[in-house]
Amino acid sequence: MKNPSGWRSAHRQKNSGVRRAWCCAFGAADRSPDRRSSIHSHHRQIPSKPPQKPPPFAAGSFHSSPSPSSKLGLGIIDPRRILSPGRVSPIDSDAPLGHLPEIADAASIATAAVESEPESSDPLPKERALVPERPVVENGAGLKERSLDLRLSLKGKDGRCMVWELDSEVLCESSAFFASMVLNSGENASDALDDCRKIEVTDVEDLGVFGEAIELMYEKDATRWLMKVAVSRAIDILEVCSTIMFDRGIASCLKYIEAVPWSESDEEKLKSWFARYKFDEAISQDVQARLFSQGPNHSEVLALQLIRSVANGVNSDARKEMQFFVSGLLSKSSVYQKDPAGLNKESLYNICQSCLNSLVELFEEASNSGRANQTAITKQTTKPLIERVSKQVGNINWLLEILVDKQMAEDFVRLWASQDGLIRMHDMASPMVRYELSRISASVFIALGRGRLQCRGNMRSSVLGAWFGPLLVDYGWLRRCPKGLDMRMLEESLGQALLTLPLKQQQSFFEEWFQYFVCHGSGCPNLGKAFQVWWRRSFVRSSEAHS
Repeated sequence: MKNPSGWRSAHRQKNSGVRRAWCCAFGAADRSPDRRSSIHSHHRQIPSKPPQKPPPFAAGSFHSSPSPSSKLGLGIIDPRRILSPGRVSPIDSDAPLGHLPEIADAASIATAAVESEPESSDPLPKERALVPERPVVENGAGLKERSLDLRLSLKGKDGRCMVWELDSEVLCESSAFFASMVLNSGENASDALDDCRKIEVTDVEDLGVFGEAIELMYEKDATRWLMKVAVSRAIDILEVCSTIMFDRGIASCLKYIEAVPWSESDEEKLKSWFARYKFDEAISQDVQARLFSQGPNHSEVLALQLIRSVANGVNSDARKEMQFFVSGLLSKSSVYQKDPAGLNKESLYNICQSCLNSLVELFEEASNSGRANQTAITKQTTKPLIERVSKQVGNINWLLEILVDKQMAEDFVRLWASQDGLIRMHDMASPMVRYELSRISASVFIALGRGRLQCRGNMRSSVLGAWFGPLLVDYGWLRRCPKGLDMRMLEESLGQALLTLPLKQQQSFFEEWFQYFVCHGSGCPNLGKAFQVWWRRSFVRSSEAHS
């Protein structure tokens, strides 16, 4: 008895008109044709009915149609339609079938076929068509489908396997890699009538991505298809297309990738891919223009422009936000700062000097030393004096933080220690204005005390000698208006900065602090811990050493 499942596939193929390329993965339950044949060979007995017209045959059939064996007995099926061993689908005959003979009482035949359909708990395996239907081509005899004449086996590194039945013409036209494999492969057929070629690709990294690259060969609208897989998957498919030399797939993937946004991980994958593969620049220049700078790198010039723009900003809230933003970009720990050369030191100090000059002018205005220009300055600016002073002090502290992070702040210590004009005007200015200068001094002392700023001893002595006294005077105002300043850190860092000086100089500073502290109490920084360290070093240990 012929395999009923084979006849069923032939019947379905005849109705569909177009064959579909299909793929299956190994590892499922055994659903071979032999097993199905053995299951369907046991037919149920047809129950007795009132005699009307005897049916022309008693054999079982499928889907309300006469069985293949019955049709063969009636001469309906072409004798050349033979099932190949181990195949589910029969081999089509080249010659068309003749007209079916007259069969008496078709209604009774259909009834018998339905009633005699066997029960099976093992349904036919479903074929998942991963490749779209191939278009039919017209020849002299009319419309004829392209045959799936190639079996491709993909074996992954994880042991899984995937089998495809494909049109070798489309595969070879799309990929030079597969064209070479098909050319070198011989016919590997199961019998004399099976002319299906077989090729195999082993050690596949990702079977899913490799299969999608093959599926892309059969897609008419590649861009619409790639939109469904998203950009990260498209980059993976692009790599497979490069491996199998699928030029049309490479061009389609690059066209889609260039037109969509990327994440940083996608960008790194693309850079890695461009580093490993070389190809025509005409199809990739748009993507490379988004990945790589086409001209010389001028990050230093741009960074200085950003710093100047922030320093000259007029909106205080926006300026503070951009200070934090630019500091993050220029920080050594930032992922965006990859230029070892860093910023130009001279240009940064030019900006610092400009801010200091503006600060001197504002204090001259505050001390009424520039009355001739006071009216003009007032007309040009609408901001209060205190706000303008605070702006310049904030700019200077921000620039100092950048210099400290870049380890270029040593010259700033010398620059701040030499501000004799500001030191002189500090005594004449209002406490509401002058304490802003001590905010700069506090930033310098914290950097020195925490070891973030290294400079020679004479510079440390000079800057402490110039600004230690004004800081003691302004400490009460700093506590009331810290503006982000950590007062406890200031006390600890100031004491540590004093302890870096020679012992004789430490004594003069600590004596000055002690006298001021006993008069002002909490309005003066508490340097008691540092004073005790100095006392032990100067007297206790020295006396022990002498004894």
